[in-house]
Amino acid sequence: MEQSIENKLIKADKTFSEWKKVPFEDKQKLIAKAAEVIKANSEKFGRIITSEMNKPISQSIAEIEKSALMMNYYADAENILKPEKIDSEFGYSEIHYAPKGVILGVMPWNFPFWQVLRFAIPTILAGNTVVLKHASICFGSGNAIEEIFLEAGFPEGVFQNLEVGHKVVKEILEHKTVKGVSLTGSEKAGGEVASIAGLNIKKSLLELGGSDAFLVLDDADLDEAARVGAWARLQNCGQSCIAAKRFIIEEKIEDVFLPKFIEEYKKFVAADPMDKETKLGGMARPDLADELEKQFQKALENGAEIIIPLERISSNEFKPGLIRVKEGNPILQEEFFGPLGMVMVAKNDEEALQMANDIPFGLSNSVWTKDINRQLFFVENLESGTVSVNKMTSSDPRFPFGGTKTSGYGTELSLLALKEFVTAKMIVGN
Repeated sequence: MEQSIENKLIKADKTFSEWKKVPFEDKQKLIAKAAEVIKANSEKFGRIITSEMNKPISQSIAEIEKSALMMNYYADAENILKPEKIDSEFGYSEIHYAPKGVILGVMPWNFPFWQVLRFAIPTILAGNTVVLKHASICFGSGNAIEEIFLEAGFPEGVFQNLEVGHKVVKEILEHKTVKGVSLTGSEKAGGEVASIAGLNIKKSLLELGGSDAFLVLDDADLDEAARVGAWARLQNCGQSCIAAKRFIIEEKIEDVFLPKFIEEYKKFVAADPMDKETKLGGMARPDLADELEKQFQKALENGAEIIIPLERISSNEFKPGLIRVKEGNPILQEEFFGPLGMVMVAKNDEEALQMANDIPFGLSNSVWTKDINRQLFFVENLESGTVSVNKMTSSDPRFPFGGTKTSGYGTELSLLALKEFVTAKMIVGN
């Protein structure tokens, strides 16, 4: 490990010894200040995002504004980490929540500010310090976030960006100063990092991939479902773990819904990502576009039918594609991370549910029906961390976010996130 990285880890650990003593309310004041800094520079930071990973500038600015909203949520949050008294026969019995120390964040390129801050803010508010290993194409975002913390008045060492490649993650996680890790990324990366953490008896939180179902039943508002469905698939060029990826349509409305959906889908045309009118940019890297093309061909080789062809128009840009897929196609066990969607047709609610659950992922699902009983059937039986009813999936600071099955474990956002990297210490005595 380079000495400069070693020095930053030691600095983070030293800062932790003081930061953990800072009152919760004083930490919140600094978070509120950081939110002001980021909101006041939303266009500047949005341009960094777009320049690094091609997201349309309007969506990049929206990401910055959402990050500020989340930070203000925690700046005003109830302190659920105060000592809790427990009724017992002892003179005193309390639960104290002790922060763990230096926490490593391994974060992806698709939401370069939001993913980092979503992890870092509650982790830091709980009394920990953070070191970030960002995606290699997003070092500019990582450095900008570190500057935000410093400008807001956080002590040096509370948040540090490490410009390192993925090969150094093992050394960092094994370092004696690091007490836990939060990773947002692929199942492969999550498994590798969780293995290292487990061997070293360190806490891990994983937010991994998804292949979310978007179920449209016969009593849904079909116009709204078509409009929202296209956006749910193609925002950020389809490069989102919670993007709708499998559109499961009830058989009796296929002929009515599908033309509406195709019409909305075709409104997304790749254009200059720095233009505020652009809805669809290019993918983050050409190699990711290569991978999507391979998946498209694999799907076709295993029986998928083209509804709208996936057409590559530059090294990283596509005309978005849509394919009809039947159960048993091995492509259903993979995640599409780009502008390609799948359509499946179900005879009834039971078959739609079976299709939705018959994948290794369990991040989120969206179901469209006006019937309360049908809503409850899917809410109770869909295997995912989130179920959205008559809306697309989107994370919200107020609500817990996380997956099940190979989509990971642990909770981000909401007050629950404050307890991810703390130790519940029991104090008992007379």
